[in-house]
Amino acid sequence: METKDDRRPCDQVRVRVPATSANLGPGFDAFGLALTLYDDLIVTPGGSGVTVEVTGPGAGEVPLDESHLVVRSIRRGLEALGASVPGFTLRCENRIPHGRGLGSSSAAIVGGLAAAYGLAGEPVDRERLVVLANEIEGHPDNVAAAALGGFTIAWTEGETGRAVRLETVEGVAAVAYVPDNRVLTKEARGLLPGVVPHSDAAANAGKAALLVAALTARPELLLTATEDLLHQEYREPAMPESLALVHKLRGSGLPAIVSGAGPTVVVLGRPVGTRTAPPPPPDGWTRHELAIDPVGVQVWSLEAG
Repeated sequence: METKDDRRPCDQVRVRVPATSANLGPGFDAFGLALTLYDDLIVTPGGSGVTVEVTGPGAGEVPLDESHLVVRSIRRGLEALGASVPGFTLRCENRIPHGRGLGSSSAAIVGGLAAAYGLAGEPVDRERLVVLANEIEGHPDNVAAAALGGFTIAWTEGETGRAVRLETVEGVAAVAYVPDNRVLTKEARGLLPGVVPHSDAAANAGKAALLVAALTARPELLLTATEDLLHQEYREPAMPESLALVHKLRGSGLPAIVSGAGPTVVVLGRPVGTRTAPPPPPDGWTRHELAIDPVGVQVWSLEAG
């Protein structure tokens, strides 16, 4: 068995982490889905400080020092692993839009923690990664999907994040409609009421259970299974165009949901062309045709020597 003393240093760690869509309609703060849109991280150890380079979403906006979320996550991971890497260069090649409900912060956290495993010369412990990521993020739905891939159900035991991964039925895909504008998660959560009708909670529980069946075996049930009464309509003041698009798509028979805290809208179902095809994006929106990522975060280490 490899011990901490057997760890081998590496010249470089490369990480690929997927975008995620959380909630999926009725699975509020519990369901997550990993999607084939990725951020890539390249970490090269050396020196005593950090150098951060960012391309793609976030470039020119995010900090380029120790306060960068990936850097903070790497530091937290190294601390948890009992490893020390005083300095490194971090290159972030981003593709996941920021502030759009596709898990960009969760990707940064999971990617940084996974990079720490690579820097420490240890294989990624995905169950522990979910625990650590939840401690940073504060809720496990997106981080679970980013860490495990596929369709995940997450929960907390006390303050400990837990998750299970389920295989989606063959051929399930997602079409993401991403607007130019952003919505802060804090703003979207602030619109949610402290109390909801018991009938709405009961209806959502049933639809969430049905969604598990729809995603894993019965995709023809996705339209009904993605109905939500707990969060999407309450958030309309922060993203009226997103809710209007959800209503339009669902009215056409497409299982559309707000992705995470929004404002991205995702249509779940079979690949485009096999049934009713999702329409082109509205003006000012971008459409991404995505598959379900099956593996979650991946790490490659180039060993020294």
